[in-house]
Amino acid sequence: MINREIVRVRDVMKEQVDIVDGMTTVSEALHTMKRLETKCLIIDKRHENDEYGMVLIADIAKQVLGKDRAADRVNVYEIMSKPVLTVAPEMDIRYCARLFERFGLSRAPVVDHDRLVGVISYTDMVLRGLCQHID
Repeated sequence: MINREIVRVRDVMKEQVDIVDGMTTVSEALHTMKRLETKCLIIDKRHENDEYGMVLIADIAKQVLGKDRAADRVNVYEIMSKPVLTVAPEMDIRYCARLFERFGLSRAPVVDHDRLVGVISYTDMVLRGLCQHID
């Protein structure tokens, strides 16, 4: 049996979380995404009993561009995914990768005790998790 160091989601996740209000227009969201060089935005909870949402570049391409809708007339709440599957910061990245595969995810919010602490993606798991053990 190989004793392998466990790499946790918290070790490789992106801690800078890009949060916007659901009333943000897609046009405003695109400006934010471009400025921050990100492919997703987290949509904030409206109240303590609400859930986080998420909007991806792919959502904008499919639901705005593909349907010929005006980006300045569509709010992100109209096209976001909500609720989204979240992962715990203590999860082993191998299980996180399996979860992504099983549910067709490319990234997910990381939530610890009902508090958003980061975002994890395949890129983070491979380049920051797997690659650090290859040399």
